[in-house]
Amino acid sequence: MLFELRRFLRTLPLGVIWGLVWPQTATMLCTMIIGLTDIWVAGRIDSGTQAAIGFSTQIQAFLMVLGMSLGAGAMAAVSQSMGAGRRDRVRRYTGLVMALAVLFGLLLSFFMYMGGDTVLGMIHVPAGLEDITRFFYHMLLLGLPAQYIMNVGSVLFRASRNVLMPLIAVTAACLINVFGDLGFGLGMWGLPAFGASGIAWSTFAAVCVGAALLLFLLRHAGLTLPRVLPSAAWMCRAAPYLLKVSLPALLTQFLWQGGYLSLFVIMAALPDSVDELAGMTAGIRVESMLFMPAVAFNMTAAIMVGNLLGAGKVAEARRTGLAITVLGALCMSMAGACMWFFMEALARFFSPDQAVQEQIVSYLFYNILSTPFTVGSMIFNGVMTGAGATLYTLVVNTSCIWLVRLPLAWLLAHIVWGGSRGVYTAMLISMIVQASAMLWVFFRKDWPGYAMRRSGVPATR
Repeated sequence: MLFELRRFLRTLPLGVIWGLVWPQTATMLCTMIIGLTDIWVAGRIDSGTQAAIGFSTQIQAFLMVLGMSLGAGAMAAVSQSMGAGRRDRVRRYTGLVMALAVLFGLLLSFFMYMGGDTVLGMIHVPAGLEDITRFFYHMLLLGLPAQYIMNVGSVLFRASRNVLMPLIAVTAACLINVFGDLGFGLGMWGLPAFGASGIAWSTFAAVCVGAALLLFLLRHAGLTLPRVLPSAAWMCRAAPYLLKVSLPALLTQFLWQGGYLSLFVIMAALPDSVDELAGMTAGIRVESMLFMPAVAFNMTAAIMVGNLLGAGKVAEARRTGLAITVLGALCMSMAGACMWFFMEALARFFSPDQAVQEQIVSYLFYNILSTPFTVGSMIFNGVMTGAGATLYTLVVNTSCIWLVRLPLAWLLAHIVWGGSRGVYTAMLISMIVQASAMLWVFFRKDWPGYAMRRSGVPATR
C-alpha cells in the first residue's frame, strides 16, 4: 500500500500543479479583500451604507451568473485549443468570448437599469434605505461590463496556463479599491471624505482599471486577433460548442443559487432563526476562506484536463484529473483538521453573542467534516469543465441539492430535531452523495467524449 502511494505521488506533476494553484489562490484573496474592505469601511460610515452594499453584492452575484457560465465555455474551448497547439483557434475563441462578455454586460446593465424599481422591490429594501441602495445599484450597473471583462478575461488567461496576468490585474484593482475606500470613503491621509460615494466610485475605478489592464495584457500576450473578432462564418461554426458547454453551466449556477436561497428559507422558518441565520452567515464566511485553495484546485484541474484532452491524451487526462482531486482533497482535509482547533476562537471573532457563537461552531463542525467530499466534488467539477462535460455537473449537483439536501434539511430540521443541526446534517449527507456520484461519473461515464477533439466539432482551425 505504501509503495503504491509513493509511486502515485511520483507520477504527480506537483511543480505544475503548485505553479497554477498559488497564483489563483492569491487572485481570489485579492478579490476577497476588495469585498471585505467595502464592507468594513461602510460599517465605519453607518449601518445603512453597509446594508446597501450587502444588497448590491447579492444582486451582483446574481448578475454574474451569465459571465460565469460563459467562462466555463471559454475554459473548455481555449484550454483544449492550447493543448492541441492551435494558437489561431485560441485567438479566435478569445475574440468571440470577449465580444460576448462585453455584449452581455452592456445588455444586462441596460435592462436591469430599466427595471430597477422592480428589482429593488423584489429584494424588499427596508424603509429609509431606498435612496442609498438605488445609488449603489446604479453604480454596480455602470461597472458591470468592466466586471464581465475582468471575470471572463481572467478565465481566458487561466485556460492558456498564464495565471500570473489575472493576478497582476486584480492586484492593481485591489490596491486602487483599498486606497480609494480608505482615502475617499473615510478621509484618511488628508483626502476628502465622500462617504458612501467614495466607496462606490473607488470600486468603479478599480474594476475599470482592472478590465483595461486585462485587455492590454491579452493583446500583449498575443491572445487576441489583430482585428479583434474572427470571421462571421467561423463564429457560426464555433458558437455551438461554446453553447453546449455554457448552457448547462448557466443552469447549474441558477439552480444552485436557488437551492441555497431555499436553504435559507428553511432555516428562517425555525423558532430561533435569527441566531441560526447569523451563525450560518458567519460560518459561510469562515468556510469560504478555507475553500479558496479548493477553488484554485478546481480551476487547475479544468486547465490541465482541457490541455491534455486537446492534445488527445485521454488516459493522461484521466490520471491527472484523479491526481489533482486526491491531492486537493488531502491538502484541504488537513487544513480543515487544523481549523478544527480554532472553531471557538473564530466564532468569538465573528460574533460577541454566545448563541450566535454556538451556531457558528455547529456549522463549522459539520462542514469541516464534509471537507474531503466537498473539495473532491469541486475538483471533479473542474475536470468536467475542462472536458466540456458540464452536463454531468448540472445533473449531479442540482439533483443532490434539490432532491437530497433540501428535502432532508426540511425533514431533519422541522420534523426530527427541530433545529439548525438538521440543516447542517443534510448539507453533510448531500455532499457525500454528490462526491460519490461525481466519482461514479469520473470512472464510469465517457466524459472525455465531450472534448472538441473527440466530438467532431468543426471549428478547429
